[in-house]
Amino acid sequence: MSVRYSACSFFFLLGLLLPFWGISQSSDIAQLDSYIDQARKDWNVPGLSIAIVQDGKVLLSKGYGQSRVDGGDPVGDHTLFAMASTTKAMVAVGMGTLVDAGLVDWDDLVIDHLPTFKLSVPYITHTLRVRDLFTHNSGMGNADHLWVNGEFFADEILERFSKLSFSYPYRGGYTYQNIMYLVAGKVIEKVSGLSWPEFMQQRIYEPLGLDNTYPTYRYIQGLTNRAYPHHFVYGQVTTIEDMIADPIAPAGASWSCAHDMGRWMTFLLDTARLDGQQWLRTETWKEIFKPQVLVPESGFYPTSKLTQPNWMSYGLGWFQHDYRGEMVQFHTGSLNGTIAICGLLPKKNIGVYVFGNLDHAEVRHAIMYQVFDVLGFGDPVRDWSKDLKSLYENIAEEARQRVTDFEQNRQINTQPSLDLDAYTGTYTHPVWGTVSIVENLSSGQLTAQVGEITYMDLQHWHYDVFRGTYRTAGFGNQLIQFHLNQEGQVNGLDIGNALYHFRKNK
Repeated sequence: MSVRYSACSFFFLLGLLLPFWGISQSSDIAQLDSYIDQARKDWNVPGLSIAIVQDGKVLLSKGYGQSRVDGGDPVGDHTLFAMASTTKAMVAVGMGTLVDAGLVDWDDLVIDHLPTFKLSVPYITHTLRVRDLFTHNSGMGNADHLWVNGEFFADEILERFSKLSFSYPYRGGYTYQNIMYLVAGKVIEKVSGLSWPEFMQQRIYEPLGLDNTYPTYRYIQGLTNRAYPHHFVYGQVTTIEDMIADPIAPAGASWSCAHDMGRWMTFLLDTARLDGQQWLRTETWKEIFKPQVLVPESGFYPTSKLTQPNWMSYGLGWFQHDYRGEMVQFHTGSLNGTIAICGLLPKKNIGVYVFGNLDHAEVRHAIMYQVFDVLGFGDPVRDWSKDLKSLYENIAEEARQRVTDFEQNRQINTQPSLDLDAYTGTYTHPVWGTVSIVENLSSGQLTAQVGEITYMDLQHWHYDVFRGTYRTAGFGNQLIQFHLNQEGQVNGLDIGNALYHFRKNK
């Protein structure tokens, strides 16, 4: 015996079920709201701001905690935070608009648009493609030393970057590379005829209705509804100075809020449609989210120990992996004292964006996966906040043990070869810039100034090696080894196991 249902019967049943689905969704959001608030407290984060979207609707847009630990304002969904490297996804969309306009192609040679662009290997200079600027596999090692010390502006960063040696085979590995996104921004400027801030405001923010989003740190000066960065200093969560990424703005200098990011994620999940119209061509949207390179475990996040993905990849501005049979697209953002994450579960039409104001607070990952579980699968496989907190605490303990092991190798009862004033002076490197060593007569110790804004206080470690403690919270320590020539005079120094070698000026 077969049973037939009429169209009227189907819609009658659907009408009965939809209110219950709405009640269930509201219950899930209430559960997540409580979970996020408790997770923030468990991870000691002063403030979080969250946006959660599903099926084209913003389900949660809310702030938690305070903008600063020492008497800040309550965080809301319009409170500004640094987007940091989640900016990279906007760079990809921006380039995608120019691809759609026929002004550039992902496989164009970079030098066809930037004739003065160069790298230290001529073959790579002449074969590097626009796509390569987004995928972290050009062969260049990390070069963040060029911008974190505030010594150089964008053009000089690129000039110095061109002199660096390659760290691994061209397109034959993976190292996260911010400077290449700066190059992508230069291509966008050249092709569009607009400066980077103008392009972002006119071609991205304004059309998408991101009214509280800004291209660089400079644009938020004077705005008061913003979060401030924090770090653990002597075991206490402490407000620290802003880290400014403006010299490499396309790599991570934008600022925004949860309210705007809810709109941004809705746009991305709707195949880049805006007000019912296709804003990017579907092919371009797919290209941005298509896996471009495989990411080794060493280049991925420790969260993989719990998610256990079968594959890990990088698209155009997005990390990717499989989770519970679905593809996750996400990207973190980190500047000293502040964090962000944007996570998409496209097949479930779910997006979550987390802003926070505590250095590397990995509660961001916990919230993302908890949202995916609750809204996407209906059955959380774990308490992500609890389990990830345990994972990262173990990682921190392993790091502390490595420091202990390292300190045990210190050779005690040794002295520097020379008087302290012999080590003073200016040291230079053709790429990395300058280090100035001065003697603090009141303390009887040396101080190192690296670039314009970074300082280290030096204490003798052993022989002609000094241990430098950065004054910037979270930068940690570095060993500085001084070198003597055959006449017994200081002629150079190394920072961090000869990673950066500087010659002393005569």
